[in-house]
Amino acid sequence: MAINFAEKYSSIIDERFKIGAVTTPAINTDYDFTGVKTVKVYSIPTVEMGDYVRSGTSRYGTPSELSDTTQELSVTRDRSFTFTIDRGNDADQMGAKNAGLALQRELDEVVIPEIDIYRLSQICAGAGTTSAVTAITKTNAYEMFLNGTTALTDKKVSITGMVGFVSPTFYKNIKLDSSFIKNSELSQDMLLKGQIGQVDGIALVLVPTSYLPSGVEFIITHPVATTAPVKLSEYKIHDNPPGINGWLVEGRVNYDAFVLDSKKNGIYVHRSAAASV
Repeated sequence: MAINFAEKYSSIIDERFKIGAVTTPAINTDYDFTGVKTVKVYSIPTVEMGDYVRSGTSRYGTPSELSDTTQELSVTRDRSFTFTIDRGNDADQMGAKNAGLALQRELDEVVIPEIDIYRLSQICAGAGTTSAVTAITKTNAYEMFLNGTTALTDKKVSITGMVGFVSPTFYKNIKLDSSFIKNSELSQDMLLKGQIGQVDGIALVLVPTSYLPSGVEFIITHPVATTAPVKLSEYKIHDNPPGINGWLVEGRVNYDAFVLDSKKNGIYVHRSAAASV
């Protein structure tokens, strides 16, 4: 790759846009992965009610042993990056490649987006309810969102604490939807990172289309449904390491995201197109 020497160029870098981490409100870190790669999560079912019988020795019914199911959560994502900044190149470029700023740029533009995209893909893959494939338009956007909240309510999921991740297309269409304009409002109370408002009490976070799986227009999810451990995140800047006159930058992050079997009904996904294989 060509290296651009400064000569008469400005030392002010033309930075690219970045949006920061957006999925933090949608996940929890309730499970401790310290010192282990895999955690087993137990789900305990309930039993049905029956009629009490006023005679005999089994008046409450015939007892059976309470069963359980186990879900194993194994962290699989072990990712890294590295690059060097030669001290001579840095001098010839007026110090534009500051190692600390370069590391922060890597986190903002590569590491954080990768984690966000992965988390959203896992949330979608583990969703308890996915809509029928329905295109979003400016006449049905609000109705489709209400279908999601209705499905979640029917599964006894509390709307309180819910977060909605929406595509730019969905956001545009719901703003143009006359039924939404008449019956609801996009409250501008900004409480979460990236939040653009609320729809019927659900915080909306606008994300780039590329952050969502193919065909997904919006996700409504509760943070109790997804646990997303980051076991290791370590970033280093080595000054004049052996063999290099300059800086060696290295980073490693060991992470994953899991939808809990007993909480998957807390996620609703709307698709406007079938998932690509």
